[in-house]
Amino acid sequence: MSADPALTPIRRQYLDLKARYPNAILLFRLGDFYETFDEDAKIAAKELDLTLTSRPMGKSGRIPMAGVPYHAVEGYLAKLISKGYRVAICEQLADPSSVKGIVPRDVVRVVTPGTVIEPQLLESKRNNYLAAYVPGAVDAGIAFIDITTSEFGVTQVPLERAAAELQRLAPSELLVREGAALPEGLESTVTPVEDGWLQPDRARERLLEHFQVASLEGYGCQHLPRAVSAAAAILAYLQETQPPALKQVTRLFTYSTDAWMNLDAQTVRNLEIFHHSRSGGTERSLMAVLDLTRTAMGGRLLRHWLERPLTKLEPLRRRQDAVDWFYRSAIARGQVVKLLGRMPDLERLVNRIRGGHSSPRELVSLRQGLELVPHINDALAHGGGKGVGLPPLERLHACPEVRELIAHAVQDDPPVSLDQGEVVRPGFSLELDSLREQCQTAREKLLGMEKGERERTGVKSLKVGYNKVFGYYIEVSNTHRASIPPDYIRKQTLVGAERFFTPDLKEIENTLLHAQERMLDLERDLFRQVCAQVAEGAEQVLDLAAFLASLDCHVALSEAAIRYGYARPEMDEGDALHIENGRHPVVERFLEGASFVPNDTELSNSGCQIALITGPNMSGKSTYLRQVALIVLMAQIGSFVPASKARIGLVDRVFTRIGAQDDLATGQSTFMVEMAETANILHHATPRSLVVLDEIGRGTSTYDGISIAQGVVEQLHNHGPVAAKALFATHYHELTALSSYLPLVKNFTFAVAEENGSVVFLRRILPGTADRSYGIHVARLAGLPEAVVRRAEMVLLTLEGNDRSANGTKPGPSAQQLPLLPPLSHLQEEILALELDSLTPIEALTKLYQLQKQARDD
Repeated sequence: MSADPALTPIRRQYLDLKARYPNAILLFRLGDFYETFDEDAKIAAKELDLTLTSRPMGKSGRIPMAGVPYHAVEGYLAKLISKGYRVAICEQLADPSSVKGIVPRDVVRVVTPGTVIEPQLLESKRNNYLAAYVPGAVDAGIAFIDITTSEFGVTQVPLERAAAELQRLAPSELLVREGAALPEGLESTVTPVEDGWLQPDRARERLLEHFQVASLEGYGCQHLPRAVSAAAAILAYLQETQPPALKQVTRLFTYSTDAWMNLDAQTVRNLEIFHHSRSGGTERSLMAVLDLTRTAMGGRLLRHWLERPLTKLEPLRRRQDAVDWFYRSAIARGQVVKLLGRMPDLERLVNRIRGGHSSPRELVSLRQGLELVPHINDALAHGGGKGVGLPPLERLHACPEVRELIAHAVQDDPPVSLDQGEVVRPGFSLELDSLREQCQTAREKLLGMEKGERERTGVKSLKVGYNKVFGYYIEVSNTHRASIPPDYIRKQTLVGAERFFTPDLKEIENTLLHAQERMLDLERDLFRQVCAQVAEGAEQVLDLAAFLASLDCHVALSEAAIRYGYARPEMDEGDALHIENGRHPVVERFLEGASFVPNDTELSNSGCQIALITGPNMSGKSTYLRQVALIVLMAQIGSFVPASKARIGLVDRVFTRIGAQDDLATGQSTFMVEMAETANILHHATPRSLVVLDEIGRGTSTYDGISIAQGVVEQLHNHGPVAAKALFATHYHELTALSSYLPLVKNFTFAVAEENGSVVFLRRILPGTADRSYGIHVARLAGLPEAVVRRAEMVLLTLEGNDRSANGTKPGPSAQQLPLLPPLSHLQEEILALELDSLTPIEALTKLYQLQKQARDD
């Protein structure tokens, strides 16, 4: 305790608490407000747009102060957390009216970006992860937890894959050792942690103690020291910030990133899986199209599926079978959809309950959700749902003990707050029923007293009332002052009336207030007991929630297939990619006044390994590239796909290099970013990968760009370890010559029709090559001033004429491209003209000496 006698008791109390949480904004509960002081007040006033005031604090003078109403604190809390602040919440631990002297206070939790639990501050269909990162020399440990759902996982990955995994998790807060190097591209709030938390022996002991086990073998991380350190750091951090949350950490799973397709950040961005690239919003994304889930749990799981496409055939086919069953079972699907639409977020509800943060209405919501389960079970059972890829229906248990406990204990329509009373159902507690009866009797006596006193005094306006300051009273207006009986004892004088009490009224008041106070205390105790009993069944509820989330995803994907005309793809372990009438799942949803033109795709490692695609701007190349990649991703989460037919050999990774983007933070140009991403692809692609490349080399000079693009194609074609199937779109028409000597490269182009001087893009991909880019036509469509367009046409004709003259041909209106290779030298022509099969060894040696001498002379 601060001993400075110049400090007031409340100032001393505040400073003691602030000293324990120097790096957090302290919200200090004073009556109906949370107050901030000193520097915290200045920050709060600025960030929350509050009025900065001051308050006298003894000899310390006036102290800066800013406060928010307690009932509106969540909105202000959200703003502070979104700006990266930690907030320590200090509560009053006793009723001020029952305490003599200073009210006891303490910090009940520290809210950080990764430990938010308030539903209003969370996205319902997205996890809020707290993660820890422990890098080593060659690998890194990663752990993550969502304290609102109890999902707690760990992994240990090669160091070069750590960034992709952290980007996939997208934690709100990341715990790291002070000074540790962080992977690039992370947008999490970074919180340094004590080095001692990460020491392997201490970390292992922390996990063993928390889970009350003798070995970590059962959790799969016994021999993953950095993963164990990361998990222990999370437990230590929760102990420091949210101790009650540790009760919810009852599970830990170890996972391998090899179990699913690894999608790097640029691929997720380029394919617009979760966000539209221009607006940054979630609309016009693949997630927005496929997310027809009815529950928050299902929405979160579908996001996980899209983040982690499967690479194993067996689980993939189980998902497909489940989607297919719902696709064909219209009645059952419709029933399940309606029931899931009424299902609350069981995961977060049960965790709020066992964390001690739930309201009476949240308990009722949990009960109502559990009551829907038998109806879902009936819909599945009657529809023949067993054996279609869903988990066993036995997991779809309704948790009857939890449901019946809540039904027996809590009113059907309780008040929002426990402090309002009337939460516990009559019949649950004999003591509470007795107290309620006492209160009812006392109220009836009050009504009877009011009637009796009116008759006794003859004052018909006499009334019996109550306020918090003076308690119960008898009020008589001044006009009837002469009728006041002598046994009335004056209590309060008003402008136009007097208030009194009598011994009988005081006795009734004491009985009523005591019973009401005891009732509230008893209801709080009973409610906590019910929550504790519900918490004992939390694991069953979480199992049920996992089943319902999976069910919701299967139903949603079947709904999407029916709404949008998707077909079930045939999956196998071959290397072929065969798509008939494929469509872009997002673009086709937002076309206005036109229908989407479908296209076929045929790729394989032994046939057309690399599709080299040329064609005009705006002809549909980029849309086509993305649609093929999206169809593969959709197929590997178990979804049907936008095509009339598809056969897809499992892909281990999808790589994309699409679009131009500077990295201003690191000073990298568009071209540097492009080359870095291309290098990543060439280092990590395999023959089972799908590579999508759009305009490689355009960020530099023409010759450099062509050379780089050709080198990339040849590497993908000739180098066995990275010989991936590839879609390669380019405006370098010279590259089409590659198909003449690279047998697995095939040329394709997008069809264009010219009618009366105008250009019509047919959006259809065909074998062959393009002869023009129609860039000036696109410029005119984009609204470039007509004078600029006409001038561009004149310049183009001049440049084309110069190119043709330089090549010894007559200038003409058609576009000419720079030659892919320089003209052959005389020496090269002589070598090519040799008939090697007819030369004797002596003749060959003689000719070689002649050629060598000629090369030296040249």
